[in-house]
Amino acid sequence: MKHSNFLTVFVAVLLINCTAFAQERTNPKNQDEELGQVSWYRDFDVATSISAKEKKPVFILFQEVPGCATCRNYGHNVMSNPLLVEAISNEFIPLAIFNNKGGKDKEILNKYKEPTWNNPVVRIVAANGENLTQRISGDYSALAVYNAIVDVLEKEGKQIPKYITLLGEELKAKKYGAVKEAQYKMYCFWTGEKQLGSQEGVLETKAGFNSGEVVQVTYDETKISKKQLDAFAAANQMRPVANKSFRWSEKDEDYYLQHSDYKNLNLTELQKTKINSALGNRKDATQYLSPSQLLQLKQIVRR
Repeated sequence: MKHSNFLTVFVAVLLINCTAFAQERTNPKNQDEELGQVSWYRDFDVATSISAKEKKPVFILFQEVPGCATCRNYGHNVMSNPLLVEAISNEFIPLAIFNNKGGKDKEILNKYKEPTWNNPVVRIVAANGENLTQRISGDYSALAVYNAIVDVLEKEGKQIPKYITLLGEELKAKKYGAVKEAQYKMYCFWTGEKQLGSQEGVLETKAGFNSGEVVQVTYDETKISKKQLDAFAAANQMRPVANKSFRWSEKDEDYYLQHSDYKNLNLTELQKTKINSALGNRKDATQYLSPSQLLQLKQIVRR
């Protein structure tokens, strides 16, 4: 009887501790929109303690909850970007501090001299609380957060995962307005997509028709010029199409990806382009996946 009572108490305590641990983090499924899709710790001491154990910096979001339009937009447009969410969750210990609350939140605001009732601010700090990169304030773009993330990872001598590099390529192209389009005619757009998609600076390929089979290429002009694209196309039996009329063929889009288990993943356009090209060229496509995408792919393959 004593053993049974001890076991009952032990299980009850274990359940309480597990529940308490789970409650240390927010749930993206039902949290305030200002927090986006990141699962946040809400206690500074807990976050820094885990940071010390896991050797990961703390990513602090100082946010007004509930907040103004800027705060809500930050949650929707920045803290809900799938690959940015992954980067924050995988490489850091995410911590949310509410600007408009008292108690422990106010203590951390005072610690970093952050104002109350302000727009979103981001700091990335070490386990001892020291800043590891410049405070982000006034720039409410995903690119600003990406730059801070890469800065910290590089300072710590960590390799930048490929999925984070891809995120940066997309964000930089959109931010600096270097996105251009070109069309190339070839004998088979499936082959054209896999070849053109392999080139650095190519952000997206689309299969379609324009007096024959063509591939429409979206590219970052700061990474690859039209002249370079034309030269690559010519070397692979393709030629530029001057007429911009284009009929997209959705069923032929990313042929190799669509005939693989990767089609079931939620991918960015750049991921789709690079993965389709890798599969078509019989190269490793998993290098372009984030950790959660890779786990999801493994689960799909096992079914």
